[in-house]
Amino acid sequence: MTDSALNPALTVWDGPHGLPRFSAVADTDFAPAFDVYLSAHEAEIEAIAGNPEPASFANTVEALEVAGEALSRVSALFWNRAGSDTNDTIRALERDIAPKLSRHYSRIGTNPALFARIDSLWEGRDALGLTLEQTRVLERHWKGFVHSGAKLPKDAQDRLTAVHERLAGLKASFGQNVLADEEAWVLFLTEADELAGLPASLVEAMAAEARRRGREGAYAVTLSRSLVEPFLTFSTRRDLREQAFKAFVARGENGGETDNRAIMAEILALRSEAANLLGYPHHAALALDDTMAKTPEAVGRLLMEVWTRARDRAADEEEELAQLALEEGQNHPILPWDWRHYAEKLRARRFAFSEEELKPYLSLDRMVEACFEVARRLFGITATEHKDVPGHHPDARVFEIRDAGGALVAVFLGDYFARPSKRSGAWMSSFQGQHKLQTGGRHGRIPIVYNVCNFAKPAEGRPALLTLDEARTLFHEFGHALHGMLSDVTYPSVAGTSVPRDFVELPSQLFEHWMTVPAVLEAYALHVETGEPMPRALLDKVLAARTFNAGFATVEFTSSALVDMAFHTRAAVADPMAVEAEVLAAIGMPKSIAMRHRSPHFGHIFSGGYAAAYYSYMWSEVLDADAFAAFQETGDPFDAATAARLKANVYSTGGSVDPEAAYIAFRGRLPSVDAMLAKKGLAA
Repeated sequence: MTDSALNPALTVWDGPHGLPRFSAVADTDFAPAFDVYLSAHEAEIEAIAGNPEPASFANTVEALEVAGEALSRVSALFWNRAGSDTNDTIRALERDIAPKLSRHYSRIGTNPALFARIDSLWEGRDALGLTLEQTRVLERHWKGFVHSGAKLPKDAQDRLTAVHERLAGLKASFGQNVLADEEAWVLFLTEADELAGLPASLVEAMAAEARRRGREGAYAVTLSRSLVEPFLTFSTRRDLREQAFKAFVARGENGGETDNRAIMAEILALRSEAANLLGYPHHAALALDDTMAKTPEAVGRLLMEVWTRARDRAADEEEELAQLALEEGQNHPILPWDWRHYAEKLRARRFAFSEEELKPYLSLDRMVEACFEVARRLFGITATEHKDVPGHHPDARVFEIRDAGGALVAVFLGDYFARPSKRSGAWMSSFQGQHKLQTGGRHGRIPIVYNVCNFAKPAEGRPALLTLDEARTLFHEFGHALHGMLSDVTYPSVAGTSVPRDFVELPSQLFEHWMTVPAVLEAYALHVETGEPMPRALLDKVLAARTFNAGFATVEFTSSALVDMAFHTRAAVADPMAVEAEVLAAIGMPKSIAMRHRSPHFGHIFSGGYAAAYYSYMWSEVLDADAFAAFQETGDPFDAATAARLKANVYSTGGSVDPEAAYIAFRGRLPSVDAMLAKKGLAA
């Protein structure tokens, strides 16, 4: 098949502001397009490798930077659909195309003629007169080739290619299995006593979900966090809480075709083999090679310092919860399906407010507006929604982003509601990254960025209301989006979020701080029915409760990060579940708390990009706590000079600058762990 026989909507993005015409792309368009554009990209690579002219930065590195644009566009559309609105056709193609793409990029990474050109440039880089950004780009390409096996003998290269190809297929299967388990499980409630303790907004959301599943008059609990976590929080039916919790933590571990335990073992074995082929003792050493942490030992020191404090704090919290349960006549230990329930009761008692009292002030629409207003005050950008412009799904909203001078700098899409065809969690990605190179007859590209969340969709005509954690998730993902949209670099490979894994969470976690700035809540936390601002007394309680339950939350996270590092610092893991149990026993994991992500559904490390890197959320938290302290020290959370340094050195530079140098340029120094511990309420 030729290019002319393909659906042009895949690569000719002629919608408003260069958006794709999403509805014009059928699921069946992708397979032939991948075949054509993989071949086209191979031809481009061969032309670069076979260029008779001596290697130069322009004819080799810059040529690689813009090669394969058509393939990139098809891939962006496909992976968006695979994550946000999948189906049997897309799932089948995902299992087929993931290994093909891996094999394709492995061939590029081991192309001897191409690597010879890159290697000659790297060895002679001091004489090339490169800018700092160009040097970073060259280094990224050179390291990419080395990590692809370019320096290995042919037999080792072939084996590494086979390993990566197999890993790509396994990762796709892992994610699909988790989604299948999430789609398959639902608890329909039909009796009044089964709804005991549930607030009206949750009952309404459960009824809407049941209707979407064809059960009018019933109420559905699903494994979407936006439904199962509030159910675990408010339901007074301990037996139903236990049922829902056990289903939630058993995703990927239910036996049969969707069981992930064998897949996990094979993934870990193959990662270890790949690291060994490249001369590393284990996968963690390879993964941390180009990060701020550098070594597993540095990661371990941070995690264990925090773990000890968090476990002690959680023990105190558990004691308080057990006392509360006893007061209610419940003579049972606090187990994982009890914690959220009694923690919410304790919070309501101690701070005299509940999540349900907060939710009317945290409408999705208002919180989206708050994100945009914070970005305007910090970075001078404005957002305008275009309801007449279709996104990738009917739920997706489209916004144009302009700078203070009115120039279009980005397009942003927000896809906020859970649906069975969407994988769980929340994330940021892009259809198109920013750069300033000449390609396709145009100079540069503006970023087209999207956020995906999984908030409960309300009944028709009703507003979507968020919990405090969900509002924080919204700000977090928009912080990632800003990292992509404010990118101001020349080269695509270092644009936006193309930074070391333990730096990429800084812009997102830092942006969360502004959600609880009083001026923001006063302006945007308005009651959904009356329009009245959140009462100052309630606002004060919310701010006072910021470190409530911090032991629980930190134990959830840190245990997951420690298990991740254990998996990836061992030469072999024959039984991942045994390793999980061993690690949890060694660190003294409380029986009352479960890992935030148990291994069989730990998508971050088994189907995403956080293998040996889940710690990075905490590493970035050290940075974000210290970074926000820079604003606090001025007495103004929107201090213009501090915001200008933040934009110039963190949000706009992408990977064009070493992250340590970027942070020092913003803050004047590297951070200590103290601000993060204080933020969590874990300081000594």
